[in-house]
Amino acid sequence: MDAFYASVEQRDHPEYRGKPLAVGRAEERGVVAAASYEARRYGVRSAMSSMRALKLCPDLIFVRGRMEHYKEVSGQIHAIFHEYTDLVEPLALDEAFLDVTENKRGIPLAVDIARAIKQQVREQLGLVASAGVSYNKFLAKIASDYRKPDGLYVIHPDRAAAFIARLPIEAFWGIGKVTARKMHALGVHTGAQLKRCSQEFLTRNFGKAGNLYHDFARGIDTREVEPVRVRKSVGCEHTFEKDLTTPAGLLIELWHVADELIRRLRKAAFHGHTLTLKIKFHDFTQRTRSASVPGELRTMQDILPLAKRLLQDFRLTAYRVRLMGLSVSNPVGEPETLREPLQLTLDF
Repeated sequence: MDAFYASVEQRDHPEYRGKPLAVGRAEERGVVAAASYEARRYGVRSAMSSMRALKLCPDLIFVRGRMEHYKEVSGQIHAIFHEYTDLVEPLALDEAFLDVTENKRGIPLAVDIARAIKQQVREQLGLVASAGVSYNKFLAKIASDYRKPDGLYVIHPDRAAAFIARLPIEAFWGIGKVTARKMHALGVHTGAQLKRCSQEFLTRNFGKAGNLYHDFARGIDTREVEPVRVRKSVGCEHTFEKDLTTPAGLLIELWHVADELIRRLRKAAFHGHTLTLKIKFHDFTQRTRSASVPGELRTMQDILPLAKRLLQDFRLTAYRVRLMGLSVSNPVGEPETLREPLQLTLDF
């Protein structure tokens, strides 16, 4: 839904409606998990520190998150989706792709299905959704974000090329802040400029993702909606009450993060070959290091020595570490591939 967690809280608590609200904790180390549209007008965004959010909006209301409740509401929304099609691919609790080429209601136009779903979600659940409609996942995803909140946007095949040409590079699926900065440094700011880049140039500068960017610039995305998505990784991360500033403190916390990761791996019955260490510093900059091994990463003996090696690769000197995370990816029995969750997209 639009501002999903915050919208659920405003729905359930009428006293919050029309007011700037953030899901999270108003603490020194707190982080905004979601912000209402009233809060976003002040510049408050998800993943922002709570203290920064309060400086931008002193009247900001903080509420504790209720993840189990959000999961329950998400399930109700997905039940509505399945009234129209069983080809539903969840991206997260608050977003999904739907293939409605053949649908249960026999509605000929995808835009009419999107409109019907939006209305049903509003009437039955009291929530607002935005929808994007197009002929592939990439364009449907962009369309779903195009006219929020309460948006419904269609990118017709005849208009796709012109639409992509005007698109800022930051709006492309899979291009975050770091990649966008690199694109800008290479003189690429729009879809039109990206289309002029050769596939060789893009793969040389961006690796496997370069193939994806090459296709996207031409409106190509052949991936189908996958109703059952295979888990690609398992991870966890810890945000510390106080910044870590000593090697001993880092090693102790690394053990604790690895211990939690191992429990999660067992619970998920996940076996992978690649370990990734993420470090976020006091200024919210972050760095990652990854390494792959031939065997499975399952036990403390497998994971902790490799995690220590990755930590050494950071070559930290003077530092203040705010967050540390570990994840295992590259599932056993599957080649390592670039698969980013990317035609009707419902963002709720």
